[in-house]
Amino acid sequence: DAGVFKLSEQTALIQTLDFLTPMVDDPFLFGQIAAANALSDVYAMGGEPLTAMNIVCFPDCLDVSFLQEIVKGGLSKIEEAGAVLVGGHTVEDLEPKYGLSVTGIIHPRQVVSNQGAKPGDYLYISKPLGTGIVATAIRAEMAAESIIEESVRSMSQLNKAAKDVMMEVGVNAATDITGFGLLGHAMEMAMGSKVQIEMWSNYLSLIEGVEDLAAMGLIPAGAYANRDYLHGQVEVSDEVETSRLDLMYSPETSGGLLMAVDPSRRHDLERVAKHRGVPLTMMGRIEEGVGAGRIKVTRHE
Repeated sequence: DAGVFKLSEQTALIQTLDFLTPMVDDPFLFGQIAAANALSDVYAMGGEPLTAMNIVCFPDCLDVSFLQEIVKGGLSKIEEAGAVLVGGHTVEDLEPKYGLSVTGIIHPRQVVSNQGAKPGDYLYISKPLGTGIVATAIRAEMAAESIIEESVRSMSQLNKAAKDVMMEVGVNAATDITGFGLLGHAMEMAMGSKVQIEMWSNYLSLIEGVEDLAAMGLIPAGAYANRDYLHGQVEVSDEVETSRLDLMYSPETSGGLLMAVDPSRRHDLERVAKHRGVPLTMMGRIEEGVGAGRIKVTRHE
């Protein structure tokens, strides 16, 4: 999810960069979402953000007040993360784009990667799916205000609390869910860990109402690209609904953390998450004694 550079036996840097085009009309909210999305890569590896630098593309035909609001929104999330904004760079472009270059810190022995999942581990996710489909519905002017509000609330939420839970309990692997969708990022975990994953379509945590939008065909183009990329690596049971599968392929913006936890720590993870107010959802398991680098999507009874 990010680059790690060891400075000493006690300290390693985590470095990442991410920026987005607007998915909402409100510039302040867009800034918050883009910043939360960029900070997430540091949290996915167990780190604490230290500094951030703005990355801005902005057209000269828009009033500079829009840019001010975008940057204010981003700064609010940087400060919430306990990091410091130390600068940035702006270029002229035809479409607004905003994000952050983030530097974090972690003990070298505590780095969490997406390559440590083990057979028997349970998979948990910390945010509901569906932000990509909601963004598509917004562009088509077919999204209810309540769905938009829930999606924005999820996208602008930092993954800091979820990171604190996984670091307190200990997990074998983690990653954040963004542009490659749930199945794409889970596949990276499966391949890196040399395991096969079973995902339960009926256990998914979803933004309320988003499955209806998916059933209406409001699927982002990225979902089809992700499906093509994973062709031949995902086995889908006949009972899995098409709308659920579309949600699993669909890109997410500032999605939650996907964690693989040992069965012996599963109940501790649930307990600590509940205590910290993190809505973790169990939605799969690493399979025993099977081939590596594949995902099986089923309904789990």
